[in-house]
Amino acid sequence: MIVILILGFAPWIILLTLVLAMYLTVVELLELRPNYGWWIWWLLLVFLTHFVGYLILRGYAYYRHREAARP
Repeated sequence: MIVILILGFAPWIILLTLVLAMYLTVVELLELRPNYGWWIWWLLLVFLTHFVGYLILRGYAYYRHREAARP
């Protein structure tokens, strides 16, 4: 979204990748099962920062899975 605001217009490829990032975020959040406050926070982060926010979410999910696997 910030890229769209900086450019002043929305090329179709940027909109397509934003939709893809939001979809992947929802899939990841369904697996993590956070409460609704975290859902909103992560969705807004990914919406505003695009794939950078999604990569941060993937890192967080990896950390959570690794911590859960420890005895």
